[in-house]
Amino acid sequence: MQIHNLSTPALLLDLDILQRNLDTMAGKARSLEVALRPHIKTHKCLEIARMQQERGARGITVSTLIEAKIFANAGFDDITYAFPLDSGKITQALDLAERATLRLVVDDLATAEALETAAAGRDQAVPVWLKVDCGLHRAGVDPTSGYAIQLARFLHEAPHLGFDGLLTHAGHAYKITSGKELLNIAEQERDVMVAFAERLRTEGTAVPVVSVGSTPTMSVVQNLEGVQEMRPGNYVFHDRTQVALGSCDFGDCAVTVLTAVVSHQPGSSHVVVDAGALALSHDPGPVQLDSVPGKGAVAAEINPLAIHPSLLVVSLSQEHGIIQGTAPEDLAGLKVGSRVRILPNHACLTVALFDEYAVLRGEVVVDHWKIRRDRS
Repeated sequence: MQIHNLSTPALLLDLDILQRNLDTMAGKARSLEVALRPHIKTHKCLEIARMQQERGARGITVSTLIEAKIFANAGFDDITYAFPLDSGKITQALDLAERATLRLVVDDLATAEALETAAAGRDQAVPVWLKVDCGLHRAGVDPTSGYAIQLARFLHEAPHLGFDGLLTHAGHAYKITSGKELLNIAEQERDVMVAFAERLRTEGTAVPVVSVGSTPTMSVVQNLEGVQEMRPGNYVFHDRTQVALGSCDFGDCAVTVLTAVVSHQPGSSHVVVDAGALALSHDPGPVQLDSVPGKGAVAAEINPLAIHPSLLVVSLSQEHGIIQGTAPEDLAGLKVGSRVRILPNHACLTVALFDEYAVLRGEVVVDHWKIRRDRS
């Protein structure tokens, strides 16, 4: 099947770029001498996760217990649920942990105590990470606090909780305004975690593993001494935001949305396409780096991907997208029925809006892969 046979909007996945991205990050993990535990929330796809396994990934990372269940059912048996556990999900988590290694994350002492009590009642042991705030200030303990020491000590000593170590996510890397700032955050992520691990060890709490990860920081970091594991996710596809941050080039972006022009009025400086917020999401993108904020970039050429210099997705409603040019002549080739590819601001959110990938080699659709965006 050729691309022009697909109904729009369609999610396109370039297989050659995907494989190259997988090879690049796997190679980086080897060169930095850390394990790679990729975050599969980006792709939610069994085929891609298996490709990551084939390249040496040690387990996977998920954002929901539903994701953990789906991948456990498919044979993945070493899963980190990298989301702060709440007490209402303890039974569900322990049920799943009976048939696969499920590594849980906590940053709350009361939840950790409830988890220990529940695990003891079932005579079950479960591995647990301590979530640490390395600068994002979203979730995780403050590594300079006494509370962090107290919680780490509890996890280390609890009879039914196997203390995996310390886990963090440098999500504040997405707020940078320069490449130098990105490298500084990557180094900060490492330094904060290594220093906290050493502090715990000197006070008698063993820390087996330090786990870090975000695609921007892992793309630029040059030294992970003291760290044993990385957990990037977006690197499999990249997107417009990653390009702006300096994590990759346009030619490294594996996912685009195929859309059709549905309205082009004479003399207008915009066209309407059938990819709206339910195809591209409302992620604002790297607004702090954008000279002109947009909801997605319009591809001018493919293989390698090049972005049109004067066309931009400027607004979205539920099913409509507006592509604007700097002048009417910029839109001359976009007749009603024309098809264009849009590079989304955020691949993770865009993928979660589709049921499947149309997998490409060049312009040929070679397969369709299911996106496991289940909610129950």
